[in-house]
Amino acid sequence: MKKLLKLTSFAIALALAAIFGVACNFSVGTNSATSTSNTNNSASTPAASPKAEAPKKDVDIAGKYDTTGTNPDGGGEYKAELTVTKRDDVYQFSWVSGKNSYDGVGVMTDGEVAVSYTDGPNGKGCGVVLYKIAGDGSMNGKVGYWGTNTMETESAKRTSGSDLEGSYDIEGKNPEGKPYKGKLDVKKDGEGYSFKWSAGVELTGFGIRAGEFVAVGFGGKQCSFVGYDVQDDGTLAGKWGGQGSTKFGTETAKRK
Repeated sequence: MKKLLKLTSFAIALALAAIFGVACNFSVGTNSATSTSNTNNSASTPAASPKAEAPKKDVDIAGKYDTTGTNPDGGGEYKAELTVTKRDDVYQFSWVSGKNSYDGVGVMTDGEVAVSYTDGPNGKGCGVVLYKIAGDGSMNGKVGYWGTNTMETESAKRTSGSDLEGSYDIEGKNPEGKPYKGKLDVKKDGEGYSFKWSAGVELTGFGIRAGEFVAVGFGGKQCSFVGYDVQDDGTLAGKWGGQGSTKFGTETAKRK
């Protein structure tokens, strides 16, 4: 993730604390474009799956929403107001709950949205990846950084492992259009997955899977994430949670 040259680590914070009541833990590092080739051809082939439905069309989700949700691990319910603003390739997500505010960045693929956010008036330092998993286990991702309106793209080819877990060769282009290469390791971690990118230095993140999509947040311990499915009526139906959660929370955002 080349863009992380500009990111720094932050102290643990409770993202969406008043609303959600849980922290999602991430670490962050800088990244340089170095890589070694991997000739391991032992990657296992995923089992055949039913014929996939036609991808959803991306729609403009900008607007104002009323949100309700549940906290992870039975932590109770919450309400908030959400404003989604289109910023060229990405979306800005801004929540307000009473006197508290939260902000983040989101990207969309085929009607699925991934957002990384933190508390306060901006989501500085937070980033998000939304991967779509192909039938051969490879992944294609869109990457968003708060405050940057141009997204990054990344492809990951699995070299070992099965299902989502395993090792991958990655390559992509950062928001400035500069190419990079590296490695990615994915491991099951409770209800979610831990991600570790290596391209000279290391970056780690944590995310959740929904079918053929994976939403991953990164950017420091102050950042959290949510993965939404855009419903036919424009409602955003989401899951969110933290590393160590035994059960993810939910969020439903309905247009005003």
